[in-house]
Amino acid sequence: MRTNHYDILIVGAGVAGSALAHALSTITSKSRGSPIRVALLERSLSEPDRIVGELLQPAGVAALQKLGLEGALEEIDAIPEHGYCVVHSGRLVHIPYPDGRQGRSFHHGRFIMRLREFTRRAPGVDVIEATVNELIECEHTKRVLGVRATRSSPGGDGSKGEKEPFFADLVVIADGCFSNFRNAVMGGSARQSSTRSYFVGAILKNAQLPIPQHGTVALVKGQGPVLLYQISEHDTRMLVDVKHPLPSDLKGHILANVVPQLPASLHVPIQEALDRDRLRRMPNSFLPSVEQGGRYTKEGVFLLGDSWNMRHPLTGGGMAVALNDVVLLAQMLGKVGNYSNWNQISDILARWHWARKSLASTINILSVALYDLFGADDECLTVLQNGCFKYFECGGECIRGPVSLLSGIAPSPALLFYHFYKVAFYSIWVMFTHPRAVNNSKGEPKPTLSAPPVWEYPFLLIKSIKVFWTACVVFGPLLWSEIRWW
Repeated sequence: MRTNHYDILIVGAGVAGSALAHALSTITSKSRGSPIRVALLERSLSEPDRIVGELLQPAGVAALQKLGLEGALEEIDAIPEHGYCVVHSGRLVHIPYPDGRQGRSFHHGRFIMRLREFTRRAPGVDVIEATVNELIECEHTKRVLGVRATRSSPGGDGSKGEKEPFFADLVVIADGCFSNFRNAVMGGSARQSSTRSYFVGAILKNAQLPIPQHGTVALVKGQGPVLLYQISEHDTRMLVDVKHPLPSDLKGHILANVVPQLPASLHVPIQEALDRDRLRRMPNSFLPSVEQGGRYTKEGVFLLGDSWNMRHPLTGGGMAVALNDVVLLAQMLGKVGNYSNWNQISDILARWHWARKSLASTINILSVALYDLFGADDECLTVLQNGCFKYFECGGECIRGPVSLLSGIAPSPALLFYHFYKVAFYSIWVMFTHPRAVNNSKGEPKPTLSAPPVWEYPFLLIKSIKVFWTACVVFGPLLWSEIRWW
């Protein structure tokens, strides 16, 4: 007879769920007399096909190494990434990762399948293809005891069997951004995710990026940013940010409003991709994390990964955050002798919540703040966008600091605060001192470059206050969402 009771049950075999199952299998605790039994339940174990989750920052690569999963980056035609190239109005700036650090880019589905392959081989882990329908709760205490799930047909004909109970001392929900159980687990402490735009994705064939093996971020006037990075020898992912509401003709919108502002070498591959493939979209959602294990959340269960915490995918930091979360969580859970001891688990969840903050809050805040600047849709944000690009052009620490934050190499909200407001003040300085395009009074068709005259300074002073206030409005609420404790 099949035994359906486990120490830990994980719902969702994506990045976070698969990595945690593998990490738990390696736990050796003096307080345990036998290996941990882990169940990993996934609705479909076929290769997933997504347009995001294809860029792993250096911090994510380091986390994989700590988990013993660096082999998951092999045999999937992954491309080493050495930094970024930012393109703005025909100019570009090179932003390399410091100290020779590298990220990786790849087809999302191939990476997931490699993670699952390692997890299948892990001792004590059962990988089960089943759709989780509901949580099983104690009638009296309302503690979560397990889940009911429907196994997929062994014959692969798509049929489903009867609902089957799976019990565990502890349940982990890692079912992604469209989680079915987020509100049930978080209860009264649940926050609602917000979506301001969508990434529309396509794959370009044999495209030549401005700097090979570098992610390319193109700033498009009047539109959201465009992100491009190579994901295999012949494939390059293009993600076009389109703000809500979506236009009815996405292909026409991209061809008319976006492509003309991109490097000329990309025009033909983009046109061919739009003619060949169906465009797919993914919401760019933001969901601040909330401390779990308190009186408002259910006992016996907690959330992990995008089901709990999301940020804008522009910076490609989501997988790095998830894998770092797993590293910290596995270390803490390794010291637990009895996973049914909710008081001990609650204490671990509280410590884990704040231990992850240095990296998670840095990536979360930076992702949305950078998106606001790169997708500038008003005059003050445009000033900050121009100042940010010129800040990068200064080189040195003006590049090393920001890219160390973005890559997760320097997980420090304080350093992020320093560079963000340094960009804000530098943007104001640029507004006063740098030449700008002005229309020629003699009626000549081409504008000329000229620094602002002194008599414009009073107006610019008022504008500078608005720019600084805009910077505070962008950064302040994001910082508060990360440091609030309730």
